[in-house]
Amino acid sequence: MLRANDPQMNFTQMQERLRLELLRRIQRGSLSVSLLARETGFGQPHISNFLRGRRQLSLEAVDRILAAQHLTTADLTPASWQPGDESVDVEASSVPIVPHAVAMFEPIIRPPTVQSMLHLPAGLLQSLRARVASPRRVAWQRFVAVRVAAADGPPMEPLLLPGAITLLDRHYNSLMPYRPNRPNLYAVQKGAHLTLRYVDFVASRLVLRPHNIAYPVNLIEIDPGKSPGDLIAGRVALILNEP
Repeated sequence: MLRANDPQMNFTQMQERLRLELLRRIQRGSLSVSLLARETGFGQPHISNFLRGRRQLSLEAVDRILAAQHLTTADLTPASWQPGDESVDVEASSVPIVPHAVAMFEPIIRPPTVQSMLHLPAGLLQSLRARVASPRRVAWQRFVAVRVAAADGPPMEPLLLPGAITLLDRHYNSLMPYRPNRPNLYAVQKGAHLTLRYVDFVASRLVLRPHNIAYPVNLIEIDPGKSPGDLIAGRVALILNEP
């Protein structure tokens, strides 16, 4: 049941987060407009107009969709530090550490998907510059962190080590260098997986380059109508290698 007076968001924000979550499920293949219409009793045009941002829903309609998709307001609330975590410095910023699939596909990070929290010095996140190449990223929760997969460690050594934690800025999916004459390191969608590489765009292909030249360069074809930024989950803004 939706609580209209939820202190963490207003009704308009709730609808936008619900819309993004439904679009995410459709993109992942676990939902369709026709299925949602059957579950809720709404017409497909009604649902399609909501998903395209052409109309708003009533409170009752939102409740029916939440019930049909087994969602609560907590599922749509961005993850944040919870009271009682004594390890958090009150001056620090906290970022959720999430699975790779969540970093790639979920605009809003829901509490059940958070593995733990990464606590950073005050002011660090505020100092980072964004550069959005794909408009859909603007609506996404900006910062997440992921652990480096074992397979991604050797190609990026010694820059990255297996088990390292990387901070991703999901509002930086442009190929413009963050600093002059220094390549950006990106988290990139490669099939159903996330990989960390230097990236170029050549002849309609993303060129994924390792740090360790003993490993091969990989190419990803960009589908018609897509842009490089659509496959970039975000720029790696910070690397924390375990000692």
